[in-house]
Amino acid sequence: MIITEPTIRKFTQNIFLAIGCGQEHAQLAADVLLKSDLRGIDSHGVARLSGYVRLWEKGRINPTPNIRVVHETPTTATVDGDAGLGLVVAPFAMQVALQKAELYGSGWVSVRNSNHFGIAGYHALMAVEKDMIGFAMTNASPLVAPTFSNERLLGTNPMCYAFPAGNYPPVIVDMATSAAANGKLEIAQRSGKQVPEGWIQDAEGNFTTDPHALKSGGSLLPLGSDRDHGSHKGFGLSATVDILSAVLSGANYGPWVPPFVAFMDPAKDPVGEGIGHFVGAMRVDGFRPVDEFKHHLDNWIERFKSATTVDPSQNVIIPGEPELEAEIDRMQNGIPLVDAVVNDLNELAVRFGVQQLK
Repeated sequence: MIITEPTIRKFTQNIFLAIGCGQEHAQLAADVLLKSDLRGIDSHGVARLSGYVRLWEKGRINPTPNIRVVHETPTTATVDGDAGLGLVVAPFAMQVALQKAELYGSGWVSVRNSNHFGIAGYHALMAVEKDMIGFAMTNASPLVAPTFSNERLLGTNPMCYAFPAGNYPPVIVDMATSAAANGKLEIAQRSGKQVPEGWIQDAEGNFTTDPHALKSGGSLLPLGSDRDHGSHKGFGLSATVDILSAVLSGANYGPWVPPFVAFMDPAKDPVGEGIGHFVGAMRVDGFRPVDEFKHHLDNWIERFKSATTVDPSQNVIIPGEPELEAEIDRMQNGIPLVDAVVNDLNELAVRFGVQQLK
């Protein structure tokens, strides 16, 4: 089903209002989710809305949080999200980082006591809008086994780096540090398809293409899949995200991260508060004039776009290009939602007395 962006936006806002969010927070949370759907990252958009409602039902999401800075220096801070929606907490933290960067050249904020924050790209792009370089990362449900293990100890732990360009769209490197995001498994589950080999292992540590394998003790694999293909590098990147997001802030880390997925329960012996994020911003003009940087990033883009390719019908894809193309198309033509997601959302509509999607 194809649904217009304004229709889905209004629907999403109404659900957040129904669970007790204020108008400003409901609008912001909806904006973060819609950005994901618009950019073609269907795994992190409104398909996740029922997941947030589920956490609210369990008392794990506070719809009216007192988000605050609990520790800071001129260029750094720690934010306590008061168990609020990560969709709201992370933008607050990025605003703190931007304010510090405006004054001192860079700002770095670690966050504790938060929840799932949507796509990392949303938060990093807040810096690009001010001609800064943006960073955003978060730890997540422990679904990933480190290299050589079959024990789920890490999340998909995404990270994003965003750079402002001149005549071209920003370069946005937004990725999970696992072989695949859990949301892609959920997409495969909804469509009844298998997943590529190298994404998941079963409980015994063997590769499997069954997207349901996590529910029977399996685990996602780090970026690289196995040691021969560099999984130790994916493990290292994921560890970096976990340490900056949680060990640094006082959030839960590793296997203690409260899960977003329905088939897992939170650890009974938490080592911190909620999940953690890490965001940052750096002023480009702290290094060289902004126009010079943008000119040379444009030149960088043009050189890579003109690279000789193995298949002449394909071009090198600059990070962020596919998402921008999707956003342009979906703003004009609507957002495609699979039947399973529409049915899930309409169940929420009936429950909360919101107009159903048609």
